[in-house]
Amino acid sequence: MLGLDACELGAQLLELLRLALCARVLLTDKEGERPQQDDVLDEAVPEYRAPGRKSVLEIRQLDPKDESLAKYKRVLLGPSPPVVDPTLPNVQVRRLTLMSEQAPGPITMDLTGDLAVLKNQVFVLKEGVDYKVKITFKVNREIVSGLRCLHHTYRRGLRVDKAVQMVGSYGPSTQEYEFVTPVEEVPRGALVRGPYTVRSLFTDDDRTDHLSWEWGLHICQEWKD
Repeated sequence: MLGLDACELGAQLLELLRLALCARVLLTDKEGERPQQDDVLDEAVPEYRAPGRKSVLEIRQLDPKDESLAKYKRVLLGPSPPVVDPTLPNVQVRRLTLMSEQAPGPITMDLTGDLAVLKNQVFVLKEGVDYKVKITFKVNREIVSGLRCLHHTYRRGLRVDKAVQMVGSYGPSTQEYEFVTPVEEVPRGALVRGPYTVRSLFTDDDRTDHLSWEWGLHICQEWKD
């Protein structure tokens, strides 16, 4: 195994601190009681148990004399909570971008406007190319656990694929978050070419529907098709 330089090691230690806070504060309650099992098991994680929820205020007030925990909380939550419009949803999904080095440019889906427009808009992908999906979103007030984006793909009314992109857990911030999926390859061949309908859902461990929308996808031999 190759050695890690100081920057890489520091980044890994920071991630370990974040995960330690999530494990100790976010995913269990103070008394160590296990949450009740959800009525419906998550399809992506068998025997899944949803974590207990705590507000940002409760987390900030938890164990005030524990210096190590206070350090973890500063790493995840920052020095003070952001001030946001109380009428805004806690999670705002802003954009979904399909990125491919072989594409003429990024294919961006604006999710802040009228979502009904996307239902009649077709996004073209060339068969066989590598691509990634970038999800841009904000968390406004409370920590959200287990964010994920689900895509159900239909052809001629029949579901032909289901993809689950695990996004993770995030605290409130004034800045947008960006999550980029691993590289995938668009299927190729005459049988897969043609139009598809995709129904997407942005949800979390509590199965909150943060955003759901429908859009069109067309797999072609060339980008210009």
